[in-house]
Amino acid sequence: MTDSDIAEAVFKLLRARAPAATICPSEVARLLAPPDAAAAWRALMPEVRRVAAALASANLLRVTRKGAPVDALSPGGPIRLGRP
Repeated sequence: MTDSDIAEAVFKLLRARAPAATICPSEVARLLAPPDAAAAWRALMPEVRRVAAALASANLLRVTRKGAPVDALSPGGPIRLGRP
């Protein structure tokens, strides 16, 4: 799986939502994980967060926690991904 695959999945999910809506990184991982491997999406989470951080640093994505901007790689709980 490439960074482009992950970025494409992020933007595909965002396009399917209202402009102000956000998605959970786990939605991206679940979309990309093999359907026959129930927990495989969990292994993809670090890569999804890494790509989200790169997209955010390029101002292509907004990463928030409880509505406030955060670094996608910072510890501290769940994050949401949205349009910038």
